[in-house]
Amino acid sequence: MAVPKYYEFFPCVIRFLSDGKTHTTKEIIEYCSKEFNLTDEDKNERTSSGQLTYVGRITWATVYLKKAGLAISSKRGYLAITEQGQIAYKNGAEKVNREYLNQFDSFKEFKGRTGNKKEKHQIEDDIKDDESPEEMLDTAVKKLNASLADDILEEIMKISPYSFEKLVVDLLFKMGYGKPKDNPEAVTQKSGDEGIDGIVSADKFGFDAIYIQAKQWKTDSTVSRPEIQKFLGALAGQGATKGIFITTAQFSKEAKAFADKQLHSKIILVDGQELAELMIEYNLGVSTNRVYEVKRIDTDYFNEYE
Repeated sequence: MAVPKYYEFFPCVIRFLSDGKTHTTKEIIEYCSKEFNLTDEDKNERTSSGQLTYVGRITWATVYLKKAGLAISSKRGYLAITEQGQIAYKNGAEKVNREYLNQFDSFKEFKGRTGNKKEKHQIEDDIKDDESPEEMLDTAVKKLNASLADDILEEIMKISPYSFEKLVVDLLFKMGYGKPKDNPEAVTQKSGDEGIDGIVSADKFGFDAIYIQAKQWKTDSTVSRPEIQKFLGALAGQGATKGIFITTAQFSKEAKAFADKQLHSKIILVDGQELAELMIEYNLGVSTNRVYEVKRIDTDYFNEYE
């Protein structure tokens, strides 16, 4: 099953806390994961920031319940139900959802606490969001990068084929495959390249080499199996066993299957979308526009005062 949304954990947390005892966040997380029969696959799912998805969602569920006054934290890492929480439990824990929390002024104040004042209907619209705040940030970054990837491909299509080959080599340098000073002839000559567009070191000592094929084709076109076969032949002609085929286009299923089944040669296929994503990841052709710091409580600092 998919990991439940953060608000789907509300009833589960309320039920667990209904015994009136104070419980640790870890206990709450363990209880909820068992209640929803989360599999190992579910528990290993992570957000783009690296956080375990289920842990983050259960944690945010406890935060929201506290902000609504249904739970209280007597000390760090511990949670207990309040009188209002007990009322919610007796009236049916399953009724505790986003709309239920929105009846409490403390919760609406929390949701509306931004740099700009919001109208009531805007706050209520926020309650309908399916993601926790951290997941919203992850989603926003993904959307921005998806748009940026399209822009990158658009710019790539404006440069010459030979410049594209140089760009591909620059990317591989950025990724740690050799250094420009140690690979002065990484991009092969425009003619007589025998099907090889570039060569870079597979490791920093230069013990092995990776041969490159770079195809600047229309982004909506498809690289078929024969092209990969030609590249394999070019590798064999060089006595090489490692190659990377990078294109601005897409690969057909047959092309991917052919590359995957090679036993004596390793061929990696990188399409236009992945190329753009790698350029973003390794800061090639892009610059940082804005940086947001997401901070957490420093428990070590506060432990000094206990």
